[in-house]
Amino acid sequence: MGVIVLGACAVWALITATAHDGRPEGVLLAVLAVAAGYASGRILGALLPVAAPGAGALAGLGLALAAAHTTPDPQLTTPLGHGGATAALLALSTGAACCAAWAARSPAQRLALSLLAVGIVVSAAVLGSTTGCAAGAGVLLCSLAADRMRRRALGLGGLALAAALVTGATWAVAANVLPDGLTASLEGPLTEHRVLLWRDALHLAGHHPALGVGPGRYGELGPTVTQSLLPDGKPHSAPWQQAAEQGLVGVALLAAVFCWFLYSLWRSPRSTTIALTAGAALTALAVIASLGNALSFTTVTAGAGLLAGLATARPLADEDLERVLNAGDQTPRNQLEP
Repeated sequence: MGVIVLGACAVWALITATAHDGRPEGVLLAVLAVAAGYASGRILGALLPVAAPGAGALAGLGLALAAAHTTPDPQLTTPLGHGGATAALLALSTGAACCAAWAARSPAQRLALSLLAVGIVVSAAVLGSTTGCAAGAGVLLCSLAADRMRRRALGLGGLALAAALVTGATWAVAANVLPDGLTASLEGPLTEHRVLLWRDALHLAGHHPALGVGPGRYGELGPTVTQSLLPDGKPHSAPWQQAAEQGLVGVALLAAVFCWFLYSLWRSPRSTTIALTAGAALTALAVIASLGNALSFTTVTAGAGLLAGLATARPLADEDLERVLNAGDQTPRNQLEP
């Protein structure tokens, strides 16, 4: 299913680029990053079910710290630009640390990895990343709640609903269908500039609903971008960028990738707690991507695929044990235990 969904994303980007002389390189790079991250996560998660997510959490934290100190104006308090990428990395790192903690068997390892997750959230606060701190804290709380939940389908369905509600809220703001007071209160934290970018994307999507204007062409046709002092050619919302550049089919394919992640977690052989923790981190990423430009960074898309792969991998030790038991081996169970 993952091959079909990611392949469709790549093919549709090429089709829309051919129709409107677009530039599909960014979309193809994102698809490649997700696929490579997912494949690496499946392999590393099978070999090192505790060490791999722990190392991934540290790597994500390091990338977030490096981005915060190398970006001239990170704007960490809003999901715009590099600040959104930093917040996304912090959320994914928190999820990876929590997954590693739940996979650990030793109480000392579990405590150390739990402290790592808390430390990532604290680091986000120290950096001034309000979005990253809130997302990391949300992932941490969802991970604690997941330990008491036995039906993962219900939890994953709630996460999907949360992502859909945020995406719907961005449409309501862009289409200006909310009451004036509520719209004004939302425009404050979102900034008027971001709302204008979304409305430009809505305008372009309305005129080109089937194929969009072509990948990479929003910056050429969006009036708000052309009037900006430091334009980056992005509407700073993944769903709206897909709608403007690749039409309604592009939006459906973006949603399909997120649903594939959740479906993989539902079918995952790992524990319900690990599956729901990874789902919470990926949902936090989806929310940040709906409000910012996080998916334009390769480290974020690769990190999302890596976390999904780690949370859906079957550890080799469990697989070997199951194979021995299914073969009718008569060795006492206490000798099979490490």
